[in-house]
Amino acid sequence: MQILLNTGAVLLRVITNSLSNVFQKELAIEGENPVYVNFINYLLLSIASIPMLFFTDYSCFNLTFWKYAILGGICGTICNCFMVLALQTGELSVLGPINSYKAIIGMVFGIVILHEFPNIYGLLGIALIILGSYFIFDSASPKVFLRKDIQYRIYALVFSAIEAVFIKKVILLSSVMTSFIVSSVLGGIFSFITLKIFTKENMKKADKRHSIFYVLTAICFGIMTFSTAYVFKYMNVGYALSLFQISIIINVILGYKLFKEKNLLKKLIGSLIILIGSATILILGH
Repeated sequence: MQILLNTGAVLLRVITNSLSNVFQKELAIEGENPVYVNFINYLLLSIASIPMLFFTDYSCFNLTFWKYAILGGICGTICNCFMVLALQTGELSVLGPINSYKAIIGMVFGIVILHEFPNIYGLLGIALIILGSYFIFDSASPKVFLRKDIQYRIYALVFSAIEAVFIKKVILLSSVMTSFIVSSVLGGIFSFITLKIFTKENMKKADKRHSIFYVLTAICFGIMTFSTAYVFKYMNVGYALSLFQISIIINVILGYKLFKEKNLLKKLIGSLIILIGSATILILGH
């Protein structure tokens, strides 16, 4: 039964993550400030979390809990800001597959910090990810990483990976629901601070069409956040992050269908190669 629940949570997370990216990109295309989008997203989640406060166990709220919760909130806010910035100018079908570079980043940190050097399978996985990138980027040249949208997506990826570790710690110290509530509220606080620091815009009333996208983004992001916490409770973070990368296929298809992004077949082939490379690193590369 637990396996079925975990599978359902993973699929729910994958789908809502892709849909959240679609709505965030739509808002970015409409000219909405990425920092403002991020704040409204967390604000709506915070409001939705209020009824849950009456069912929360506050006994776990100690110094250790708040340390990990605050660090996770900061990383999550920064990650979401960079993600919206990336979607503002980049293609969904390109930015989605970049998530698989998380495996390479993890391996690099392992070499530098832990002195864990990859075996032949780890090197093969890296080679496959780079090969898949050729299909996604139309080039395997390092110059592609000078593009702002690619850089922003990688920054989001790094902070997302760090956030995942802190989320796991918060869940272990409390519960899935508590983790969701705290991450929503702290995300609202930190995104408000970010809004005040990086933009001089006054709070504005979005038109009706934008309001719908804001609500849809918050709903998808909220479901994604809760399902992520649920999966982390019952699964190793590394394996969970690997399974979440299935969303890159969905992003490629949605980018083609909704935003008329080109080279669908080529990007699908590249995404599959990248997924195989990522799986190779995860399963055999240690």
